[in-house]
Amino acid sequence: MKNIAFLSFGHWTPSPQSQTRSAGDALLQSIDLAVAAEELGADGAYFRVHHFARQLASPFPLLAAVGAKTKRIEIGTAVIDMRYENPMYMVEDAGAADLIAGGRLQLGISRGSPEQVIDGWKYFGYAPPEGQTEADMARGHAEVFLDLLKGEGFAQPNPRPMFPNPPGLLRLEPHSPGLDERIWWGAATDATAVWAAKLGMNLQSSTLKFDESGKPFHIQQAEQIRAYRAAWKEAGHTREPRVSVSRSIFALVNDMDRAYFGNGRNEEDQFGYIEPEKRAVFGRGYTGEPDVLIRELAKDEAIAEADTLLLTVPNQLGVDYNAHVIEAILTHVAPGLGWR
Repeated sequence: MKNIAFLSFGHWTPSPQSQTRSAGDALLQSIDLAVAAEELGADGAYFRVHHFARQLASPFPLLAAVGAKTKRIEIGTAVIDMRYENPMYMVEDAGAADLIAGGRLQLGISRGSPEQVIDGWKYFGYAPPEGQTEADMARGHAEVFLDLLKGEGFAQPNPRPMFPNPPGLLRLEPHSPGLDERIWWGAATDATAVWAAKLGMNLQSSTLKFDESGKPFHIQQAEQIRAYRAAWKEAGHTREPRVSVSRSIFALVNDMDRAYFGNGRNEEDQFGYIEPEKRAVFGRGYTGEPDVLIRELAKDEAIAEADTLLLTVPNQLGVDYNAHVIEAILTHVAPGLGWR
């Protein structure tokens, strides 16, 4: 068995070829797709966060709305860029959204990827302390966030408050118990995966990582997951960690699928640079008839290592078609791999 969820970037464009032509469309269709995914038997709805882009950017209103409209599925992010975040405000937003959802939030956070503007976090009022990098700043924000989620009091109460206070130091409210165990770190290297394990975060590994060996993507990713699990065990955590990987997978089961995706897409790993002097490997996608997909996916070592699979969806093709994409995997592919 494997948890299977969708991951949407929430792209929108006013182009007449898009069914998602505005930010309002992207948000409302994201809610509708989450509802449809739950009805189909999927396990989660996850959303990417990008700033200064025609994509989903402010996750907590969306997560709260999805939580109010659904009953069962996990609701998450993959990922929130912590370079842009105020950890204290984020604790309040996350606690509120998790309570609305009944404790179903699964928050993926990370240093983030190159954004649409140069040093976009500066416009949000953040800058790394002297001697630190933006990555250090993101990890620092993450550590503060994790500490605050524990719900321990830290603030000195006013001796003459407007409203009565409980005894002792005060914490941020609303507090959602257990949310601190449902935080995931999006790791692009083995080292950051190990760091996340030491802090007790679950692991998200996407469709790219920095190239650390020249090996095929799925093998490097599987090695990253094993290093993470070894570090988790060494840290002495008592609970079992969660691990997700993201994949682009399209089952060709009707003429519309073949029209959209049956035209010989590149299905090989790609090596390139997303940052200067940092070579990255981009994982292949999977497209084909269900029996072909079952054979190919069975060889993916990283998927085998993970308990959760995030299916990236082409959201601009509309809710109905994306629901079909999810259903095709759940119905025609997952059973053949023992995922259902």
